[in-house]
Amino acid sequence: MILSLLIFLPLFGSLLVALLPESQTNKFRWIALAVTLGEVVLAGMAYAEFNTTSSGYQLLEQANWITLPLGGLGVASIDYLVGVDGISLPLVVLSAVVMLVGVISSWPITHRLKAYYSLYLLLTGTVIGCFVALDFFLFFLFFEFMLLPMYFLIGLWGGPRREYASIKFFLYTLLGSLLILLVMIGLYLSVMDPVSTAVAAGLVTSPLDVTNDVVRTIQSYLQSGQLNPAQVVHTFDMRYLADGGNYLPNAFLNPATEPIVLGLPARMLAFWAVFIGFAIKLPIVPLHTWLPDAHVEAPTPVSVVLAGVLLKIGGYGFLRIAWNFFPDGAAEYAQTLAGLGVLSIVYGGLNALAQTDLKKMIAYSSVSHMGFVLLGVASLTAEGINGAVYQMVSHGVLSAMLFLIAGVIYDRTHDRRIDSYRGLMQPMPQYTTLTAIAFFGSLGLPGFSGFVGELFTLMGSFQSEWLPGWLTAVATTGILLAAAYFLWTLQRMFFGPTWIRPFDSQAGLTSAITDLTAREKLMLIPLGAMALILGLFPNIVFNLTNATVGQWLVKFSVE
Repeated sequence: MILSLLIFLPLFGSLLVALLPESQTNKFRWIALAVTLGEVVLAGMAYAEFNTTSSGYQLLEQANWITLPLGGLGVASIDYLVGVDGISLPLVVLSAVVMLVGVISSWPITHRLKAYYSLYLLLTGTVIGCFVALDFFLFFLFFEFMLLPMYFLIGLWGGPRREYASIKFFLYTLLGSLLILLVMIGLYLSVMDPVSTAVAAGLVTSPLDVTNDVVRTIQSYLQSGQLNPAQVVHTFDMRYLADGGNYLPNAFLNPATEPIVLGLPARMLAFWAVFIGFAIKLPIVPLHTWLPDAHVEAPTPVSVVLAGVLLKIGGYGFLRIAWNFFPDGAAEYAQTLAGLGVLSIVYGGLNALAQTDLKKMIAYSSVSHMGFVLLGVASLTAEGINGAVYQMVSHGVLSAMLFLIAGVIYDRTHDRRIDSYRGLMQPMPQYTTLTAIAFFGSLGLPGFSGFVGELFTLMGSFQSEWLPGWLTAVATTGILLAAAYFLWTLQRMFFGPTWIRPFDSQAGLTSAITDLTAREKLMLIPLGAMALILGLFPNIVFNLTNATVGQWLVKFSVE
């Protein structure tokens, strides 16, 4: 029940906070802290239980949720189905850590605490649900429910243009959700559940009696037309959606008989629809414009969660859904997809270099670093895909640290402009040290996690049979650009004589520019240590991903 507890513990905490009277305001923070600490413990238990030699789904929990006979249209079936593999488990652990850091970062928030922590815990449960759901319908529910708390967390606790930023975030993500919904319906109508169909057809009396031979038999009956349509059980189970043998003859998305729609085969059109839906979330240029606005206007804890966790759902969706269900599309358009990744790497880096707002610079650096994820996934190589998952984990840690760093200086001066500060090293030596760690880790200094993720994605793309070598060469400029904008920011803000624009007197300067508090150290030091540990011992992640990625590539014959 570990995965169900990971989902429902924060949902229960959200409900508890919502039901408590306003007079219990002092308890809201502690409930959120206790819940997120529990999430870290549960994620650690899942990590400990995981068998790294197995490539299949583990910690599976399944229960029938909705079963609806539809006569000649078959039977509608939706299950509560959760599980993890080597791709999802690292992101579950990352989510638990980042959500805990976000709660600690939320301590200075003083207004509407009941609503804030209730929405925050609701967001925590839905994010974890996305990473563990193996029923497409269940995944979509969690994916949609994330919109609600994020919209209000930005819109109610954000900066001066928070309404604009929250509406833009909502509309972009809703557009992506609608595209994913259309494909989900098409897949559902095109695929059967071989286990439930075998029971309905009378081949076995119980799902427990279904063997691989029974599955192959029911698939052959399906393809030869020997099944009564009323006995066909349609499903959202991702395990069956990824198996071409489960597609109904003449179904809209059947690989063998797919029609042409708008000049493209139906499956290719579906692939692009799903890709766009998740590319908005990642985000990939040119679908990225909501991200800088959302980050700039969001309060620091929400920026931490948005960069550290929510963007990763886009990369996870590529692997779990777009590439998993449509491997033919991934192979057909590998070069185009890698080109979009490289465009994001370079464009995001150039924009980050041009920024004067610290949070906006970090936001564009996220666009650049997420481009490496798409490049690695598009390579269709073991190195590239392992590197892409690792890059998501690494960026989750480092981006959370970067936005916390931006929040520290903003809390003191309410000014995010890079050119408003000089010589912060003298009054804030601890802050300067941790900032340097985050910057060097993000620009890919060997020994930190950022180096490993970028190295493996570049290795995978360089040796990919699908991609030309020049794409990898262009992608490496992203590392150079990252060094430029991070080192330039470090030099401008922290070295030289101390000067802070908002203050005219030394008295004002001394009273406001203080070094890190105990709470800030509690957030930043563990994240910096994680970036170093992951960089020195990358097998912490690769031991989880390697078996799953290897089987993933063999199964879909895209190596």
